[in-house]
Amino acid sequence: MTRENVVRTINGLLTEEFEIEEKAISSDAHLKDDLGLESLDFVDIAVIVQKEFGLTLKGEEMTSIRTLGNLYDHIYTCIQKK
Repeated sequence: MTRENVVRTINGLLTEEFEIEEKAISSDAHLKDDLGLESLDFVDIAVIVQKEFGLTLKGEEMTSIRTLGNLYDHIYTCIQKK
């Protein structure tokens, strides 16, 4: 899977599951400040990542992910390690 596939999948899930407008989605968008995601949303994201990519995101990993670009990179890196 390419990084572009990861980006496309995550962006699609953000617009569908969290009703975030496409124009708000960019790599440098801050998950909390710019996209308005809250603590419980991060749990939902972890579940979605598990379902879509077969990856388990741990709490300590999620605390270091601040921007959407961080999330893309983290998922892509984990996929490459599999």
